[in-house]
Amino acid sequence: MIKVGEKAPDFEARDQDGNSVRLSELLSSGPVALFFYPAAMTPGCTAQSCHLRDLKSEFEALGAHRVGVSHDSAEKQAEFAEQNSFDYPLLSDSDRGVAKKFGTKRLGMPWDKRTTFVIDTDSTVLEVVHDEVNMERHADRALEVLRERAS
Repeated sequence: MIKVGEKAPDFEARDQDGNSVRLSELLSSGPVALFFYPAAMTPGCTAQSCHLRDLKSEFEALGAHRVGVSHDSAEKQAEFAEQNSFDYPLLSDSDRGVAKKFGTKRLGMPWDKRTTFVIDTDSTVLEVVHDEVNMERHADRALEVLRERAS
């Protein structure tokens, strides 16, 4: 798994609307909270993703992007985003190439480890949050780190 202080690998993936999203392009306009979740429309993933949605203004005040990633298809991501009024990209990593680059791929299972990477504009990983139980911790800790970065 990518660790704090390491450089996040660049990648490109399709979001829920079929748009191509490249990490390096997002980082050119601010830090990124990149969160991996096991499966769209499951209770834990919905709670995690909705908490990130609800903290929109706090992330925006810090100039930070929120981006979700799972193995789900772009169509399922679109349904998930529409049901929950998500205002940020949900990336389809159906071949699990992004998960493999970041080390969140679970061996022998179809879903990824619930992990959030806080990535600075120079691609340096500022924080890695790995918590399978506390869904709110991912966004809350990402904001703490981003606030420390800003001060």
